[in-house]
Amino acid sequence: MPKVGMEPIRRRQLIDATITSMGEHGLVDTTVQTISRGAGVSPGIIHHYFGGKDELLAATMRSMLQQLRDDATQRLATAESPRARLEAIVDCNFAPGQFEPRVVAAWLGFWAQAPHNPALARLQRINARRLHSNLLHALRPLLPAERAERVAVGLAAMIDGLWLRFALTGAIDGSAARAVALGYLDSELNA
Repeated sequence: MPKVGMEPIRRRQLIDATITSMGEHGLVDTTVQTISRGAGVSPGIIHHYFGGKDELLAATMRSMLQQLRDDATQRLATAESPRARLEAIVDCNFAPGQFEPRVVAAWLGFWAQAPHNPALARLQRINARRLHSNLLHALRPLLPAERAERVAVGLAAMIDGLWLRFALTGAIDGSAARAVALGYLDSELNA
């Protein structure tokens, strides 16, 4: 019989082990065995708390999205201007907790699997819509509607592209990625 209060601890432990496994092995080679070994538990624990690997992957992606959302919400709450809101959005996407190799590798695995997994695809659509909505909300006071839409799409693509560049090459760090994204933003706002 599991100890009372262990479920949230075990769930967090398994989600963290999933992120680590995806960072070390990639999504394809992340298995119930690599996750359970990383968490220091038996494979049956994954089935007990999540029902299987697919459910654990979806829970891991939800957890990562929630962390990103919480960080964005906190940063946006203190932003005092539309430009500061845009900077807050960029900052949360390239924050040290998000823009680290194992987390970026996990995101890359989720993005690659989303077209084939309805649960992951739904979560990716939510994330993309949230990013676009936040960018557009901050851009509308600064630019005409059509241009705000274009810049929101461009900045979202810039953020995603910088993540992809980091995942594939490791050639850019969070502060450099932030500078590139804000440079694009500033050139668009000043055009």
